[in-house]
Amino acid sequence: MSSSIYNHKHLQPTGAATQGPSQQHASQGRLNEALEVIRQEFDVLSQDIGILRNQRDDFENKLNGQVTELNIIRQSLYQLEDQHRKVREQYEDELRKIQAEFASYKARVEGGPREGIASLGRDNRDRDRDRDRDRDRERDRDRERDRDRDRDITMRDREPPMRGDQMNMGLPGPPPRGDPSGREALGLGRPLGIPTAPGAPGPEPLGALALTPHAPPGAGSGPPGPISGSSNSAPINTVSVTGCNRTAQIYDAKTGVKTCVLVDEEASKTGDLYIRSVCFSPDGKWLATGAEDKQIRIWDIASRKIRNVFDGHQQEIYSLDFSHDGRLIVSGSGDKTARIWDMRDGSTNKILTINEPDSIDAGVTSVCISPDGRLVAAGSLDTVVRIWDVQTGQLVERLRGHRDSVYSVAFTPDGRGLVSGSLDKTLKYWDVRPILNRQQGNGVKPAGKDGTGEKGSQCTMNFSGHKDYVLSVAVSHDGQWVVSGSKDRGVQFWDAKTAVVQCMLQGHKNSVISIDLSPVGSLLATGSGDWQARIWSYTALERN
Repeated sequence: MSSSIYNHKHLQPTGAATQGPSQQHASQGRLNEALEVIRQEFDVLSQDIGILRNQRDDFENKLNGQVTELNIIRQSLYQLEDQHRKVREQYEDELRKIQAEFASYKARVEGGPREGIASLGRDNRDRDRDRDRDRDRERDRDRERDRDRDRDITMRDREPPMRGDQMNMGLPGPPPRGDPSGREALGLGRPLGIPTAPGAPGPEPLGALALTPHAPPGAGSGPPGPISGSSNSAPINTVSVTGCNRTAQIYDAKTGVKTCVLVDEEASKTGDLYIRSVCFSPDGKWLATGAEDKQIRIWDIASRKIRNVFDGHQQEIYSLDFSHDGRLIVSGSGDKTARIWDMRDGSTNKILTINEPDSIDAGVTSVCISPDGRLVAAGSLDTVVRIWDVQTGQLVERLRGHRDSVYSVAFTPDGRGLVSGSLDKTLKYWDVRPILNRQQGNGVKPAGKDGTGEKGSQCTMNFSGHKDYVLSVAVSHDGQWVVSGSKDRGVQFWDAKTAVVQCMLQGHKNSVISIDLSPVGSLLATGSGDWQARIWSYTALERN
């Protein structure tokens, strides 16, 4: 019998069956796919984080820039506040000084005689208030002028009459209504009421005017002949020039036809450039113009080209005058100087400066040179007429007597007298022979009060009759007549020996701001704020 130890069964392992190679490969693939998806999601999140980080940096940079800009603005504001404080303190100091000066001046006025008080140091606000009052009264004054015109006609029948025939060199279009003074800051040049609309058509204002007996080459002229309406013959090639905005326009005084227009093409095209003064050379070949840009242009009229440009003035140029030999030209400006220029080389020969401490506002409004070329006279806003020696440039006389700004001066043909016109509505004749005698070593009279120059020049005649500011004066070349233009729109002829008015010419509808007498014949040119220049012929008639 066999043993039972050998009667047993083989044990078999339990559980899942062992995987084969194919099943292991499939599991590994699924694991890789899951890892790839996780990697992709990680990359996307990393990109998003990078974008957000860049945005954060941009925001931080912008914020820093705005903070910096805010700091700059804050610093600028602090600086502006500091500047404003300084300006306010300076303004308050100046205001206190002006108030103290005005109080002192008022005390002197109230303590002394009211007659003969000059406008030196007068508060500009008072003058503006006076001018506003004048404008308010214009309508009443128009009616008064109509009545005065009738009285003037009767007066001319009683006094030695003069015949005046006129010709308009009017620019197209009706003149504007109103009451412009014909002058701006200094009361010179640009009439008010100019159209301001961009591109608005219309005439140009007349800022200055001059006559010459010569026909400049290229200016255009006709055959010689008498001027109609005048008993004295005058060559019809006498020409007139008017200063306007950017242009100087030359007209034939016989026909009123425009023959030449002078324009500086190199001048700035922005804004206005009004010509404040014009003057022919004695031979009629050159024309000098002074404008708002502080430059004097010397034109060769034949070629219509600029020969010289004189620079030096610091403000606008309001007056020009050639010496009789044509070698020198004198200019006056609002910068308180008159300058003498040498026409040969364009250099500044002399600078005549008003630097007196008591002259608060002494802008030069008018200049003239004596016939012999020895003296230069200048009228200014401070009511004083000053005279300089041309050779030395020294101030040799101050003429005091006007009560308001002096707007025009003119020497007599013999050089012994000087006529001045003022905003005080009067003209004065000054005997300047003491200056000439002193230059010759004959001594001078002692200085005097108002109506007498410091060196003895006497005011020997007063011309009273204008109803408003006297803006321009001239003396005829025979010395017989003094002619004046005024804001009252009239042109008056005065007997130069008696200061008696002989005739009033009427026709302008606004202030007569410029006049000039022809060196030959009996021709008078007038320029006005009514946009017109007029040529008048006049003849003294025999008393019956």
